[in-house]
Amino acid sequence: MPIIDVKKALECSTARGAECQKETETIIGVNALSLWYGKKQALNEISLEIKKNRVTAIIGPSGCGKSTLIKTFNRMTDLVHGVRTEGAINFEGENLLADGIDLVELRKRVGMVFQKPNPFPMSIYDNVAYGPRVHGISDKKKLDEIVEKSLRHSALWDEVKGRLDESGLALSGGQQQRLCIARCLAVDPEIILMDEPCSALDPIATSKIEDLIAILKKDYTIIIVTHNMQQAARVSDFTAFLYMGKLIETGRTMEMFENPKNKETENYLTGRMG
Repeated sequence: MPIIDVKKALECSTARGAECQKETETIIGVNALSLWYGKKQALNEISLEIKKNRVTAIIGPSGCGKSTLIKTFNRMTDLVHGVRTEGAINFEGENLLADGIDLVELRKRVGMVFQKPNPFPMSIYDNVAYGPRVHGISDKKKLDEIVEKSLRHSALWDEVKGRLDESGLALSGGQQQRLCIARCLAVDPEIILMDEPCSALDPIATSKIEDLIAILKKDYTIIIVTHNMQQAARVSDFTAFLYMGKLIETGRTMEMFENPKNKETENYLTGRMG
């Protein structure tokens, strides 16, 4: 018995599916990517294309390498002692795994929103202005514009515009996560990585984040890790299924959920695995 009603979960995506049929360029090309934490191999020769201005969901059981995969896209895995990689991640003509990559610039272009909201212990305004200041913007008028634009784009402005001097930690969980998204947007990234961004949120806050994702993909490429199959079906254009560090299947979300080509994918989607 399926754990999700695929037809129902995909009802909201008919227009998105039609849009997804349009050709779009590849913004990230993963080629035979393997990664080890010490002697433990976490990723095994993964090859994958990420399409520009689309939402790609990374799904699979716990420990299959989902979070590790997206963290390679902005080299967050470099922060773990003993990591070794092989293969290539091509982003606009550059191999992100090559020596000499400017990691500060990379993490500006490829932003990340984590599983648990992690606002800085400072004001709402300073949370959003932090990145631009780090990158050399000090003009108050310019910062004001960036903060307002970022909070508007994260669907938070109307809720906080009268209390920008209050601590970001005083916001609700869902508001904190949207603040973290605003903080990410403030440095004008091209790609936004989201590692289970709704797992700590209630259904109402989750719905707001999902609605926000649909809006943001007009201007950004989004890659989201999720354990929630219904969420993957609702928000993503493409899906990649990982199992034990290997890419089992990838394709358009609607096609994969309705007619998976691989038995392991079918077993996972119907709850017989995972």
